[in-house]
Amino acid sequence: MKILTAAAAFCALAASAPEADLQWERDYRTLPRSDSVREFNRRLSAVPHHVGSPGGADNAKWIEQKFHEFGLDAKIETFDVLFPTPKERLLELVAPVSFRASLVEPPVEGDPTSLQKDLQLPTYNAYSIDGDVTAQLVYVNYGVPADYERLERLGVDVRGKIVIVRYGASWRGIKPKVAAEHGAVACLIYSDPRDDGYAEGDVYPRGSQRPADPTGSTQ
Repeated sequence: MKILTAAAAFCALAASAPEADLQWERDYRTLPRSDSVREFNRRLSAVPHHVGSPGGADNAKWIEQKFHEFGLDAKIETFDVLFPTPKERLLELVAPVSFRASLVEPPVEGDPTSLQKDLQLPTYNAYSIDGDVTAQLVYVNYGVPADYERLERLGVDVRGKIVIVRYGASWRGIKPKVAAEHGAVACLIYSDPRDDGYAEGDVYPRGSQRPADPTGSTQ
């Protein structure tokens, strides 16, 4: 009995493929071009395009047009979805000093899209529940189960507290759920410069790291 390896089987299949199929493969490999990818990304990210926004509708129409130009059958369909947007947001430190976070990203030099304040969504964690709480703040690292287990071993109880967690190491949408499961009354998520900011390298536009916030506000 003759046994073919996966590589050998693929080669045998390719050798038997019609010339037209092989030509399609050769043509396909020539399609990706860095200049067109760069231009498409620039066009699609020129304005905020979250669900239900004018920018999103404009992108959909543009993509539909492009598909038609490529010879594809495409059409736009509309779906109704739940998409909560906060009407009021407030984050304050009341002791030992008073501080109110701006909750607004400052403009970034060299990035014209950061000036589109009237088109941007407010900073918030989608599908968070309404609430107004005042409590002690407890730092819980990334807010994953192992972090709470370590705090428990150290005798730190987060029940009835507001936890502050670093962005990363887990999906942001699950962090408030894990916090609630351990008795916390609220969860604040922030981006630590140690993970994706100036501590890791040059910030935009000189590098790829997230810019520092000169206002000192919590995002």
